[in-house]
Amino acid sequence: MRTVLCYGDSNTWGFDPARQRRFPRELRWPGRLQAALGADWHVVEEGLNGRTTTLDSPLAPGKNGLSYLAPCRDSHAPLDCVVIYLGTNDLAKRYAMTATACTNSNACRIWVTCRKVE
Repeated sequence: MRTVLCYGDSNTWGFDPARQRRFPRELRWPGRLQAALGADWHVVEEGLNGRTTTLDSPLAPGKNGLSYLAPCRDSHAPLDCVVIYLGTNDLAKRYAMTATACTNSNACRIWVTCRKVE
């Protein structure tokens, strides 16, 4: 069996803004990925509301995606694939970052951390 880690924010967690709770597993994108890949794959959902790529939240500790990525990757090893869905929360007003600044400063650090998957 092959394993894919889906690491992200509330989009990965499956937040339903209309009902203020979580979508059912089969409606969340990792659940749909599991259905598409079939029984030969195990999809690990690692979504967290408010998670950023590399920024520490002044409102809620533990939301820095880069800080937790390596331990998360190691705890689910061995992995065949890592899908990262982060960046939306980095654009919150409190961080005062543009989309370009987020991409330039964060994507490379996340990529280096993920390349260690073996």
